[in-house]
Amino acid sequence: MARGRTGRTRQSDPFPHLGAVGIDIPVPTGTVRLTRETDGGVLVEVNGVPSSYQHPDPSHLVFEYMRWMQTALVEVAELRGSDLPLREIAHLGGGGCSLPRAFAARWPRAHQVVVELDAHLAEQARSWFDLPRAPALRIRAGDAADALASWREDRFDVLVRDVFAGDRTPPRLRSAQATRDAARVLRPGGTYLVNSAGSRALRASLADEITTLRTAFAHVGVIAEPGVLAGRRRGNCVLVASDVAAPGGLDRALRSDPVSVRWAPPAEVDRLAAGGRVEDVPAP
Repeated sequence: MARGRTGRTRQSDPFPHLGAVGIDIPVPTGTVRLTRETDGGVLVEVNGVPSSYQHPDPSHLVFEYMRWMQTALVEVAELRGSDLPLREIAHLGGGGCSLPRAFAARWPRAHQVVVELDAHLAEQARSWFDLPRAPALRIRAGDAADALASWREDRFDVLVRDVFAGDRTPPRLRSAQATRDAARVLRPGGTYLVNSAGSRALRASLADEITTLRTAFAHVGVIAEPGVLAGRRRGNCVLVASDVAAPGGLDRALRSDPVSVRWAPPAEVDRLAAGGRVEDVPAP
């Protein structure tokens, strides 16, 4: 850490290998733009859409739904205790890899794999943000649904789905088959965390998601802001699916989040799922 002429300590750059800032950088799936923010963090936009945010503190997540995922997983880890540590984590979709980076900071002994269609972007993020190397964090290029179908059973403690094409998750990843695959690759007591967009127009979509997840998981919960749950505005919902009930302290833990967020009670999840249909896609 260096000192300036005034004698004050000057903080070192947390991202010394960052790519060009403020311009569109070509990647195989379009362009990525990096923007330095006043808190020292970096906003990553892919094709003009905010994709991730890297804070100087790896464990600090700016995107709300990512914070909720991390909060849920912290509670799950405490429930599992030292006898069942979180050791194997898979991410379907990674983008700028801010969530894997945060998980690596909190669970440094865990092994993570990120499946990303634009592997070039993920590898660039590895360099720009000094992401851990394998085996702590491996990046696999390819289609997330294909990777999910190929994994052996009982492989992971945690599976995260965060894949979008526009404002929708590709149908194959929302399907009953993908849901069965998710349950298959998780170890007993494992957790499936799903980022699902929520809006008035997509309420039926959320109902279908919950209904489909219930075909393979005994417990499906929903984390979201009250306005999103009521359908008054668009936002992200985090669906938490497992073969065991969610930790009892999850709702209390979520109340410490900077935004108003709720762990929907079972009766409300039933209401959100009303009219939902099991999703599937025809075989190719």
